Order: sequence, then structure tokens, then C-alpha cells
Amino acid sequence: MRNVAIFRFSPTEGPAYFADWLGDCGVTPQLIALDEGASVPPDARAFAGIGMMGGPMSVNDDLPWVAPLCSLLRDAVAAGVPVIGHCLGGQLLAKALGAPVARAPVAEIGWIDVEVAAPAAAGEWFGGRSRFETFQWHYDAFALPAGATRVLTNCHNENQAYVVDDRHIGFQCHIEMTRELVETWLSTGAGELPQASLPALQAAEDIRRGLAAHVAALNAVAGDVYARWTHRLLR
Repeated sequence: MRNVAIFRFSPTEGPAYFADWLGDCGVTPQLIALDEGASVPPDARAFAGIGMMGGPMSVNDDLPWVAPLCSLLRDAVAAGVPVIGHCLGGQLLAKALGAPVARAPVAEIGWIDVEVAAPAAAGEWFGGRSRFETFQWHYDAFALPAGATRVLTNCHNENQAYVVDDRHIGFQCHIEMTRELVETWLSTGAGELPQASLPALQAAEDIRRGLAAHVAALNAVAGDVYARWTHRLLR
């Protein structure tokens, strides 16, 4: 099988559990570190699938890799190369497919519940779950691309995840978290956290409370999502 390309946009937002899961299943991830000056490959069909991680920037920033990456994503969708985007990655896929990305109605940071918005998606993508807790850290949000199906929602931002053509999935939330990644963000993003938790913005002490259990539960969700996504990888 061809490698799965994983685009990294920030050194603090690596592939974490996504890469771990792929490796454990015998799928070879190929990290493309745009934060270190790597170029966007010209042909999506060189890869079995394309994954994208998060980042502190906006898809609307004037960054040299945004336009070529959006072009690659459009080519991937046209060629049937499965795409998965985590947070910024989900926003990039939405932008590539013509949907606007703007400031979110509500910024979200911490462990926050989402609900499965499409009954079929509960079984297909989320292991039969109708609701679960995920990790959030975002200020922007995407609208749905044309033809996309909303599959996750919550009371703060209605578009939490969408599926296109039954093989591409974009998340507003982060399902790739590990304990180490959470701790990194709590350190590098400490200035963004409130002193006391609010409904959509949690303090560091509340994010850390029960961290091992939170991460284990989210890893189980992510494993179901990644298993479904890899079914469509190009051979």
C-alpha cells in the first residue's frame, strides 16, 4: 500500500494517536512538515490517503502553502483519495471544497461533548455512539461544503464534523489527543486558558482532572473513526 501523507502545520500539533494507530495497523504514515518548509506534493494519487492535523493559524491567513494544499485536497476528493482533517485540517478541507471558514460563534477549549447528527454515522463512523466527549481548542469554524453531511454537532458550534462522498471526513474537534499532546498544549497555550472554567472554555486544572480516563475514552472513539476511514484507502 502507498503511504498515508500526514500534513503538520505546527511543531506542537503532531499526528499523535493518529500516527500511532496507523503504525499499529501496518499503515505507513509519511509526515509532511509544512512548519519546517516542506513542499506540498503535486499529486494526491501518490498517497493511499491524506491526513491533516491542527494548528494555531487560520486558513484565511496569507500563508504560502494554503492555496497549493487546497488544490491538492480538491484533486484528492476528485480522485477518491480519502482525506481526514483534524480541526485546522477540517477547516482546510472545507475551504478547499468552497465552504467559508470564519470566527466561531463560540470558542471552545477543553473536554466538551458532541452529538452524532446523522443516525447512519453513529454506526458507520462512531462505533454506535450517539454522543461522546472530545477535545476542543479552536477559535474558527467551518460551514458545510456542498454535498457534505453533518455528522457531529453540539450546542456551541453546530458543525463539529462532516463527511463527503462516504470517505472524506473533517473534524472541528481533536480526536487525535494523547496525554503528552494535551500537556504540550496546556504549556504552550497557557495564556489562552481562563482561571475558572466556563461552559465552553475550561481551566487547566479541569482539563487535567481525570486526564488518563478522558484520553483513553477518546482513543477508543478515534480508533473507530480511523478504522472506518482506512477502509477506503487506495491500495
